[in-house]
Amino acid sequence: MNRTARNWRVLLGGVAAGSAAVFGFAGASASAEPVLPQPPAPAPATVTQTVTVTPGATPLVATPAPAASPAAPAPAQASAAPAAPPLPPATSGTIAEFFKEKGVAMEPQQAAGFTALNIVLPVPTGWSVVPDPNVPDAFGVIADRQGGDGLYTSNAQLLVYKLVGDFDPREAISHGYVDSQKLFAWQSTSASMADFGGFPSAKIDGTYRENDMTLNTSRRYVIAQSGSDRYLLSLSVTTAANQAVATANATDGIVNGFRVSAPAATAAVTPPVQ
Repeated sequence: MNRTARNWRVLLGGVAAGSAAVFGFAGASASAEPVLPQPPAPAPATVTQTVTVTPGATPLVATPAPAASPAAPAPAQASAAPAAPPLPPATSGTIAEFFKEKGVAMEPQQAAGFTALNIVLPVPTGWSVVPDPNVPDAFGVIADRQGGDGLYTSNAQLLVYKLVGDFDPREAISHGYVDSQKLFAWQSTSASMADFGGFPSAKIDGTYRENDMTLNTSRRYVIAQSGSDRYLLSLSVTTAANQAVATANATDGIVNGFRVSAPAATAAVTPPVQ
């Protein structure tokens, strides 16, 4: 993660100071406007404040493992079992094409009422959630509403699909680079198939051309499991090359602050209704 983060920062060419606002998807439409805070008191700036997508759940808190006595360390050993190594990256076929070939349905999810996963998405100061007709399946789209040059608006797009059907997650995620590599004049700057939060993931950074502009982008796929259900998450963070320095701190914060986890199993300890 640190290595790819450095590559993203090099790609952007610099760091701009900034702070963050907090937007909550919980129980609300993804098109709602966030409430921006008052100017902060002098303190180290950060763009890693969070957006909690799962109502009533604490983000980034894993399900606690059963308590074990010193004489019975087996549960701890089981939880530390290494994940299966990633497969070599596929050279053809996007993830969507892979699922279509396997007969796996991709059901788009909406932020309002979504409780299957805890999803954390940083929203930098000056950015806000916006409706985007070009992304009809969007779980959430945030964009820089203060910067830009009028030609391209830096943005981050999050899509979430429930996957219905049988497939191998490792085989599916191996196709995570292909759609980016198909972009016009694509040039990769870094790529990783390392797991993300314990889930199979593919992340690729690079540049491509669109409408006579060079765009910088960081894209990540994650196949997350919640109970017996599996979900595909797609996050893309994109900015124009001529805005790279001005947006570096914000885009870096989104890329590195994004988190996905299964909700903690709290139902078992919830007192029954009298």
